Amino acid sequence: MFFRLIIARLVDLIFVLVSVSVVVFFMIRLIPGDAVAIMLGANTEVTPERMAGLRARLGLDQPVVQQYLAWIDAALSGDFGTSLWTGRPVLDEIAVHVWPTLQLTLLSLLIGAGLAVPAGCLMAELRGRLADAIMRVATVVGLTIPSFWLGIVMILVIAALAPSVQALGYVAFSDDPLDNVARLLLPAVTLALPILANLSRLLRSAMLDALTQDYIRTARAKGATERSVVYVHALRNALIPFVTSVGIMTGYLLGGAIVVEQVFAIPGLGRLILGAIAERNYPLLQATILLVTCGFVVVNFVVDMLYLAIDPRVRA
Repeated sequence: MFFRLIIARLVDLIFVLVSVSVVVFFMIRLIPGDAVAIMLGANTEVTPERMAGLRARLGLDQPVVQQYLAWIDAALSGDFGTSLWTGRPVLDEIAVHVWPTLQLTLLSLLIGAGLAVPAGCLMAELRGRLADAIMRVATVVGLTIPSFWLGIVMILVIAALAPSVQALGYVAFSDDPLDNVARLLLPAVTLALPILANLSRLLRSAMLDALTQDYIRTARAKGATERSVVYVHALRNALIPFVTSVGIMTGYLLGGAIVVEQVFAIPGLGRLILGAIAERNYPLLQATILLVTCGFVVVNFVVDMLYLAIDPRVRA
């Protein structure tokens, strides 16, 4: 039964990826502007013949459906085409920019989800007290503050209090590990705050529901301490919706990172996507968005597997 569920999830994953490839390819073609006209720019020698020749060389003169079939056929063999502007393979362009985004996303998820567990448990343990009310108000504030605005404020605060601290830009981990983490800390906190607020509220509700169950009363009747009841017995069941939401939050982080990277001048996928949109660089834009979506889908697949491992009832 367990392996049948895994196979079913894999089939769903493949279906989603194929559907996304179709949507991405055709939606990009709806972006106003002509890639060929943008590439030729204000060249005084631009003629309809030159435009037609460049369009034919790039394969943009073919019907859209035929372009998609050719692209997906090459993509299945690992060839996502070349950048219209640089002529370099698209995967090489993405490889240069993917690590900053990946680091930022993982660090934000670690901060947000890591702090949400003790915060949610503490809010459930202090239910009805002043500290619980204060923490709930703080989570509402965290949910309403836009990440880009928070990032700008944090940059201004750092510039005023510690002018010598560099808050912008990116340093590769291989060049300077400490500076790498220091540069990513502020943008990671900016991205993690809404995640922390959302997940801690969710975990609080799940914990309060778990604490009313019969097995909790049984544990208390057997003499278990209150901390053991909250952090061991109730937390295990409360983690089921928490883990599911972490997968959804990962998709939010990938999308939010695009904006935050611009604020903190991080050369990640966000800058790559925005540049590709401005240039109408179809192959680069298609591959980058498909990669981000694929990452989101794979993370949710892993979350489904964790869900099956945490809750035995799903495997029944």
